[in-house]
Amino acid sequence: MTDTSELPYLSATEALELFRSKELSPVELVTAVIARAEAVEPAINAFAESFFDEALDAAKAAEARYVAGDPLGPLDGLPVAVKEEAPIAGQRNTLGSVPLRDVVAEETAVFVQRIIDAGGIVHARTTTPEFCSAPVTWSKLWGVTRNPWNGQYSPGGSSGGSGAALAAGSATLATGSDIGGSIRIPSSFCGVVGFKPPYGRVPEVPPFNLDHYCHEGPMARTVADCALLENVIAGPHHSDIASVRPKLEIPAALGSVAGMRIALSPDLGCYDVDADVAANTAAAADRLRDAGATVDQISLPWDLATIGRAVNIHFGMIFGASIKEIDDQFPAELTPYARRLAADAGAVSKDDFLAGLTLEAAIYAPLGQVLDEYDALVCPTFALPALPAEYDTGDPIEVNGRLVGQWLDVMMTLPFNIASRCPVLSVPSGLSRAGVPTGLSIVGKTYDDVTVFSVAAAHEERLPWFTTPGPRPAL
Repeated sequence: MTDTSELPYLSATEALELFRSKELSPVELVTAVIARAEAVEPAINAFAESFFDEALDAAKAAEARYVAGDPLGPLDGLPVAVKEEAPIAGQRNTLGSVPLRDVVAEETAVFVQRIIDAGGIVHARTTTPEFCSAPVTWSKLWGVTRNPWNGQYSPGGSSGGSGAALAAGSATLATGSDIGGSIRIPSSFCGVVGFKPPYGRVPEVPPFNLDHYCHEGPMARTVADCALLENVIAGPHHSDIASVRPKLEIPAALGSVAGMRIALSPDLGCYDVDADVAANTAAAADRLRDAGATVDQISLPWDLATIGRAVNIHFGMIFGASIKEIDDQFPAELTPYARRLAADAGAVSKDDFLAGLTLEAAIYAPLGQVLDEYDALVCPTFALPALPAEYDTGDPIEVNGRLVGQWLDVMMTLPFNIASRCPVLSVPSGLSRAGVPTGLSIVGKTYDDVTVFSVAAAHEERLPWFTTPGPRPAL
């Protein structure tokens, strides 16, 4: 490597090639990433906890393995930031909540253990909103995490620390989880790549493995890096009855999109969409046309009231209920958005459960018809380029200078947690006038992950992002 200043933005796939050729040492990469993190952390606050000394020791061990020609696995020597929500034995597992500030995990999540076993070096744990219950990342425990592109804005949530770390160059790979957009929203706000795998593709920790809205997934700066991490963490496991067999591998060589038929929905039939987001989505569709795909604009018969009702029932039955006991015991210590979620859950009765399932089926039905006719659907990831850094879910939402409804009404990610068996990958679609990126979601047929990655790779080829030269955060 001739330009060590670029090491924090080196892709994982490039780093591995350089490790194998002995042109780069894992120690050099980890040292550069740590130095970058130390420089940017005061401004972005993406790390809940860091393990830099341990990471350097692990990098030295990885270096020795490469010298011996015997790397540990497909991630050997790569610094990976893991979302703090995921348990790692012996490390804090606070969920960003003050009442849980002293909780230490006794077990390691299966997908994280797979990263460690593959040689990934967990150098940091990334911030989230409390209980991962907001599309922004701030909490009483960790403070405010900011977008590296523009600190006035949030990096999104709930995997906001992971998105910010990738965008800032303080991680090579990162993990996220997604119950309502928590991988895809930070990917959009931060200009990185994030994959919501279909339900069951990546093992989850009980009991949330049985919540079909829940997904663990990879985040990265390139499509190839995202596929690399997905291939490590995906696959069945005996601890998770919902985990899907057999294991699917995303191939290194992805097929052309020439001849594919892709549906474009600029607003999913019901969302008010920011003008910059809309323009960048239209430009993304043109790139896919340039790649040889047929892209047709379609409409979906969705409405915000139905989506919101289905989501509120589901969150109330499971998500809100999961924090009720803590809210009852420590109300003064919780964030307002967490308390609001717990209170909303009280309005949902067990009689609503069947009604919620009926609504979810009705929401998926027209999407299923579209995906029968088309190979994939593309749409904006989020209706706005980003939310303010200290936004609270009780605050008003404005799109194109007009007030819209509640916070759920700009979360274009939600229908695809309802349609949870559909893989969705978010890639950068451009920059907004606010200087923060916007995202394009690529939605596949149920369990058709490979097509989603193929479409994403074709788009990325025509809009490279974290390259030299290329767009970079202001930090």
